[in-house]
Amino acid sequence: MADPAPIRLTHLDSSGAARMVDVTGKAPTTRSASAAATVRCSPAIVEALRAGTVPKGDVLAVARIAGIAAAKRVPELLPLAHVIGVHGASVDLRIVDDGVEIRATVRTADRTGVEMEALTAVTVAGLAVVDMVKGVDRDVMLTDARVTAKSGGRSGDWARPE
Repeated sequence: MADPAPIRLTHLDSSGAARMVDVTGKAPTTRSASAAATVRCSPAIVEALRAGTVPKGDVLAVARIAGIAAAKRVPELLPLAHVIGVHGASVDLRIVDDGVEIRATVRTADRTGVEMEALTAVTVAGLAVVDMVKGVDRDVMLTDARVTAKSGGRSGDWARPE
């Protein structure tokens, strides 16, 4: 049996040095990506979130805005990310029995995908939740951040099996 082809990472050149992928020649296309993450917290915090009595204020509203803002700042955070137009971003948070489920979808009409923008949106939204409740729940944690789906571009559509 033949050895499988080596994996080629697009952000490395032939000598192994980091590089930004040149997308100049690619035509802009409509693309979207979705991601999810979870903030796990104590039953007392879940109750306070449901009642709207967290001392720092409206946790979900702050987290939603933080996530949307973060999606637009990915090139400042990730040194090899392209500056692209984020033409749509939604961040939805849902209180569940063990914390907060976060989902985001980011859309663009550009030369490269928005997976990192969606992933950044959910993680920063989660960090905002953690920041607002950590004073009363030291065990709070951000978990399970993952891209859940993408569409458009050369590789087409993909969805994570749930």
